[in-house]
Amino acid sequence: MSNNYINIYNNLVRLTRNKNLYRTLKNNDTFSDRLIILLFHFAFFLKVYKEEVSKKEAQDIFDFVIRQIELSIREIGYGDVSVNKKMKDYVNLLFSIIEIVDTWETLQNAKKISLIADYINIDIHNDLFVKYFDRFGEFLAKNSLKIFTKDILEFKF
Repeated sequence: MSNNYINIYNNLVRLTRNKNLYRTLKNNDTFSDRLIILLFHFAFFLKVYKEEVSKKEAQDIFDFVIRQIELSIREIGYGDVSVNKKMKDYVNLLFSIIEIVDTWETLQNAKKISLIADYINIDIHNDLFVKYFDRFGEFLAKNSLKIFTKDILEFKF
């Protein structure tokens, strides 16, 4: 199954690399912006597929993705102490994003924009991310987890 996990991670990264998402940022995108967008993708992924897999498998996927993020931070050149601090911050950030995503359907668009703007440097009137993550959530709901376990896919939603 670990081969499936790397495919899941690679597919989430591929979604995060969508250049259209970065055109509306107030400043140039950074590693942190990309990582936060990855965390949003992952939070939606977890929300939709948590019922499709066992708790152990969901935990294994979570652990694998967190390890991959840690490896990416190490590749940038951060030392052990910095990596540990950053990972603690990013895991806490992921948990706060998961809380938002769990109530996503009940939120008004203005509230969704405001919440995303708290994490990503976007204009408060920019609804691109709201529309994108609404479509992404619908895409996930219509497809099984199996689609993410295949090699890097071309996503259309």
